[in-house]
Amino acid sequence: MRRFGEGPKAGQVYRRRPGVYAVIREGRDLLLTHQKDPVPEYQLPGGGIDPGEHPIHALHREVFEETGWRIRVLRRLGAFRRFAYMPEYDLWAEKLCTIYLAQPVRRLGPPTEPGHSAIWMASDAASRLLGNEGDRQFARIGR
Repeated sequence: MRRFGEGPKAGQVYRRRPGVYAVIREGRDLLLTHQKDPVPEYQLPGGGIDPGEHPIHALHREVFEETGWRIRVLRRLGAFRRFAYMPEYDLWAEKLCTIYLAQPVRRLGPPTEPGHSAIWMASDAASRLLGNEGDRQFARIGR
């Protein structure tokens, strides 16, 4: 599996954290989430898969929490991994990120996840502004 970003730090213990994320397109625009804390960052909507949870169910749950939108999953685009410190969980993680292409179906309201905002952005701008190289790469693939 391709890795983006820095490799693991020598001596640091990482916990594997599988997650699912969506490139959500409408025309030439992408639906992103902007997370305000701990560091302001644009991200592909999605997140961790809870123990025993089906990945597609997790994707629908996470996208709704972070954007307020319901989606239709079209297909799997690929996967990557990255090593990161997650301050909101005080966790060093090996993030295993599976990316899906999706379409928006209906906005049901604002994001329910504190500190998140749903942002529609032109795909060329998104592919430059997303917070990690893996997300940027898949935003370009999902065009």
